[in-house]
Amino acid sequence: MQDTQQRIVIIGATSSIAEHCARLWVSGRTVALTLVGRDAARTERVAADLRVRSPGSSVQVRAADLLDPRAIRALADAIVLEGMPTQVLIAHGSLPDQQACQASLDSAAEALQVNAMSPVLFAEAFAGHMEASGGTITIIGSVAGDRGRRSNYVYGAAKGLVTRYAQGLQHRLAGSGSRLRVVLVKPGPTATPMTAHLPQRGLAPVEDVARQIVDGSAAGKATVYAPGKWAVIMMVIRHLPAVVFNKMNI
Repeated sequence: MQDTQQRIVIIGATSSIAEHCARLWVSGRTVALTLVGRDAARTERVAADLRVRSPGSSVQVRAADLLDPRAIRALADAIVLEGMPTQVLIAHGSLPDQQACQASLDSAAEALQVNAMSPVLFAEAFAGHMEASGGTITIIGSVAGDRGRRSNYVYGAAKGLVTRYAQGLQHRLAGSGSRLRVVLVKPGPTATPMTAHLPQRGLAPVEDVARQIVDGSAAGKATVYAPGKWAVIMMVIRHLPAVVFNKMNI
């Protein structure tokens, strides 16, 4: 039986993780997909691949400003008018250079806006529409948000904001009786184009991370570490005494 009821919106659809999630969602069933990205041509290439994989699925492309609050609100409103989403994946972001952020407040501001403010505003825009209808909003954060570290503390601060926002939204919804679920995903280092400049040893395959995101979203889990080992690793790092932590070069 074809699943024509699933309406999935992916913000940042050209990211490698998002693209692999989309492939899993169209595998063996038909869905209505709306792919949102800043680059229309790149987003359309992702859409074309998905149409080949699932000819029965509807795949729309929207190019959008992912940083302007008014544009985010207008985009969410327009998408909802076409049909209430059952799943929203907020997957856009960038991996800034920590030294560049220390040297330039413009670089730091851009990193915080792209990785913190924009995902939060998208989540808030869709949550306002979906609170009554239910569904799932999945937000990709990072293990970097669990504790500030010298190697990436501007990026970590952005993802820490996303973590606190997701927790607060989950708390709000739990008290309202809403059927809307918010899933916070915390990937560890993953083999994607964003990490191509890093040593590849130990990076998780993007296919595995995408599978955990899709499965965790379907289960409505509050937090998904991907891979799961990072839940233990970050628990240890969070609880290290400062006198020990400050001697570590991480």
